[in-house]
Amino acid sequence: MSEISWEDFEKVAVRVGKITEAEPFPEARKPAYKLVVDFGEGLGTKNTSAQITKHYEPEGLIGKLVVAVVNFPPKRIAGFKSEVLVLGAPDEDGEVVLLGPDLSVPLGGRMF
Repeated sequence: MSEISWEDFEKVAVRVGKITEAEPFPEARKPAYKLVVDFGEGLGTKNTSAQITKHYEPEGLIGKLVVAVVNFPPKRIAGFKSEVLVLGAPDEDGEVVLLGPDLSVPLGGRMF
């Protein structure tokens, strides 16, 4: 793993958001959901897709706090505009487990 500088790290805007909508994304090549994440005042809501179908159902995602990189350029995935990257870590089978705060924090709060 290569090292980065503190200045490089500060360029990555990782913020807390709350999932407000989740639905299947059948057009994606790999099983995924379309998500709408609310980052509060200033950032508002952003769309993303996430390959998290192994551990999560859409209805169980509503209200879940997550962390996401919010300053990547938008990316088109099967015609869908993904605006942020929700972060997760792989389990022992390589399936994504979402990362998020374990206590309530304000939406839009920056990770540091």
